[in-house]
Amino acid sequence: MPREDSPAGESRLALVRRARRMDRILAETYPDAHCELDFRTPLELLVATILSAQCTDKRVNMVTPSLFAKYQTAEDYAGADRAELEEIIRSTGFFRAKTNSIIGMAQALCERYGGEVPRKLKDLVTLPGVGRKTANVVLGNAYGVPGITVDTHFQRLVNRFGWTHETDPVKIEHIVAELIPRRDWTMMSHRLIWHGRRICHARRPACGACPLAALCPAYGTGPTAAAEAAKLVRPGPFS
Repeated sequence: MPREDSPAGESRLALVRRARRMDRILAETYPDAHCELDFRTPLELLVATILSAQCTDKRVNMVTPSLFAKYQTAEDYAGADRAELEEIIRSTGFFRAKTNSIIGMAQALCERYGGEVPRKLKDLVTLPGVGRKTANVVLGNAYGVPGITVDTHFQRLVNRFGWTHETDPVKIEHIVAELIPRRDWTMMSHRLIWHGRRICHARRPACGACPLAALCPAYGTGPTAAAEAAKLVRPGPFS
């Protein structure tokens, strides 16, 4: 039977096959796809991901070297001077709210998890400032636990691809999880985010330079002429 949120007349089986083929093409296109936040430990990734809200990874990576040098453990963050922490992360935006989240998250880690970042989604999402997106970033990239990261790029692309037309991130996560094998969730997330940053832009996607053109129901949203589309491609890296 056709799915309500898939292209007209497309069966469930056809959707699964198309989604997996698109992911394979993206794997060939971006063989070096990875998390573009710099980190060495699960705690550093957790903090960096909190900072990345409404901020570019590039900006976060400019801030974190001095931040990580000053605060190296959950205890360090939990006991941080609020004004000092705010000043270090100020350029990432929403720095007061992010300071609250980081200090609250660190205090919760110390109180409930011995200062260690937990390895389970159900535990991570109980921490201040940590939603499913942040938790899946940490699980997938620090612990190797497959997770789907639904950021703005991911949501835009799966809607354009016709994988789903849901707008709720949790619903999107569950729908895409049924299309792509679990072992591929983390890397698939990276590939979609990379593609969104480089080719499938929000305003003018480079449709004429897209390796998914033949499989994408939104082909033509942006310029289809190769020369014009090529000018819109952003090669990265974005970290």
